[in-house]
Amino acid sequence: MTAGHRLGPPLDGPAPELVESGFHLENADAPLLHAGLNLADLAHVLDLRGRGVIPVEPARRLLALLLETHGTAPEDFPYDPAYGEPYNSRERFFTEQIGDDAGWLHAGRPRREAVRIALRLHLRGQITELVDRAAQLADTLALSAAEHSRSWLPDQTYLQHAQPSTYGHYLLSFAYPVLRDTRRLVDALAWTNTSPGGAGCVNGSRLLDDRRPVASMLGFDGVIEHTRDAMWQTDGLVDVLAAAASLVGTQSKLAEDLEIWASSEFDYVTVADGFSRSSVLMPQKRNPYALSIIRGASGTLIGRLSGFLAVIKSPSARSDNLIYAYGEVPRALDLALRTTRLTDGVIRTLQVNTARMWSALENGFCQATDLAEYVMQTCDLDYRTAYQVVGVAVRKANAAGLRGIDIDGAMLDEAALEQAGRSVGLTGTDLTDVLDPRHIVETRTATGGAAPPVVEQMAQDCRDQAQQLRALAQGRREGFHAAERDLLSTARALAAGQGQEITA
Repeated sequence: MTAGHRLGPPLDGPAPELVESGFHLENADAPLLHAGLNLADLAHVLDLRGRGVIPVEPARRLLALLLETHGTAPEDFPYDPAYGEPYNSRERFFTEQIGDDAGWLHAGRPRREAVRIALRLHLRGQITELVDRAAQLADTLALSAAEHSRSWLPDQTYLQHAQPSTYGHYLLSFAYPVLRDTRRLVDALAWTNTSPGGAGCVNGSRLLDDRRPVASMLGFDGVIEHTRDAMWQTDGLVDVLAAAASLVGTQSKLAEDLEIWASSEFDYVTVADGFSRSSVLMPQKRNPYALSIIRGASGTLIGRLSGFLAVIKSPSARSDNLIYAYGEVPRALDLALRTTRLTDGVIRTLQVNTARMWSALENGFCQATDLAEYVMQTCDLDYRTAYQVVGVAVRKANAAGLRGIDIDGAMLDEAALEQAGRSVGLTGTDLTDVLDPRHIVETRTATGGAAPPVVEQMAQDCRDQAQQLRALAQGRREGFHAAERDLLSTARALAAGQGQEITA
């Protein structure tokens, strides 16, 4: 091959192997980008017409064709890997319909700019919907938490009884991270809703000295400042994927707990029929199928985030950084949305077996920490010594088949003699309040504690935050829809030779 053959477009058509791999991959993502490509093309033509770059009649014909295409479902549009990327299929179709007038669409804009815009338009709708549904999940968790502020529960660490608590306090430990993940999605939405329009390939275009008109027509909050960065940035997509993976990861933790708690061994909760599945072989089995879906979705999203990070680890200005993003990121967000809806349904319909939770708490030793603190304060002992005294008493009580509430002062004195070499003088002392798990929970009145009034106030705060986030999502959704309506209305008017033209 001579040096001259390295320059200029290829003379031969694409190899079948390329069509079956690369072009097939990109065309598989065309349905996700179809609407955004139409809107991006309409805004670009209007902007060029406003600058006088495109003559009136070609602009009208091109706008009319784009409006017709916008009304065509993606499955009915002739996207075909044999012609290359989706953009090439569009170019071929447009040329077939209106001839060389279709060529004006390329003025001042590479194909990747249109696709970058289309991706952002698609993602912002998905992120907005996920913000709404994630906030709804936080609200559902908080509402259930308030209802169960007095559903007594032996809270656990490492699947071991830890301290007395409530199911409501437990649930709020998921509402808060869901809210944080939702705010991360709001930040990701702000990144997504900026326009790469007018960036050209790397250094902009002299035809487009002001990039704001396209951004405004498409409902973007502004333009991405640096043109080369605008074309090739991927860090925001990492944030989008990470926020989605974190949101579903939080749900996976909850699902794993509930799967254990739904077992016969625990029986703390019962997953509703609509979210369960039977075994076709074993009649007694009731499988919490929905929880498996949630857990699997978390693993899948971790894989998609990791995979995308691997793809973008390359030199700058490479197409592979984004070719895979066109499908992977929207599909990841779709999975996160479906999973979040599923988790919300599980929590809304979950049966909480409060009597079983109380029985487990009453028959355990969750009050040991409070008892050790009582011994420390009452008997003039350091905490480690008091801890050891109570530990001896717990071990002996458990061996004798007793419960935590059965420990009395005489048992503590006996343990103190064994451990510390002296009695602590608790024989005959009434330890009812010290050992009552409900009383213990009611003493946790500090910020974030498990006392029912504290839980109820936190639940209300979470609900308020969730409603604010849902209102934000609704406002953004309405704004995006309004921008699209205005863009289509302007394009229709110009295509029909009516109305005022956009001026740059």
